[in-house]
Amino acid sequence: MRVLVQRVAWGRVTVGGHPVAEIGPGLLLLVGVTHSDTDAEAQYLARKVAHLRIFEDEQGKMNRSLLDVGGEALVVSQFTLYGDASKGRRPSFIKAARPEHAAPLVERFAEYLRQEGVPVQTGQFGAYMQVELCNDGPVTIWLEKHADEGEGEG
Repeated sequence: MRVLVQRVAWGRVTVGGHPVAEIGPGLLLLVGVTHSDTDAEAQYLARKVAHLRIFEDEQGKMNRSLLDVGGEALVVSQFTLYGDASKGRRPSFIKAARPEHAAPLVERFAEYLRQEGVPVQTGQFGAYMQVELCNDGPVTIWLEKHADEGEGEG
């Protein structure tokens, strides 16, 4: 499972010109799922995101988490995070999980974030979405967890 974390001043998702989600300060999370991903990866990464210290404290150091600052999260499914453009000019998405596997894991990831105490909104899985955001910093972090990796710090 891959999560592209972007610290934002605000984020918004629209589908067909209609708003489906909007947050204020917090994190926009693009989430990609591969075939071998399980509930364990979703839970691990949700906990990691909720406690990731990428918000500034009084001294301007990245020392606060999303929970510490009372921020929100906007979770957007993004199968193209598993795009492979190493050969040719057209990316291959063979490593991206099929929707019937990916959709429940993206939803569980969002639910695990809620269980950590994060207010969460989501995009619309499988829809053609317009995602708008105002990067804050900008701060962008790539997180990844494979089924065969150890837990580490969390």
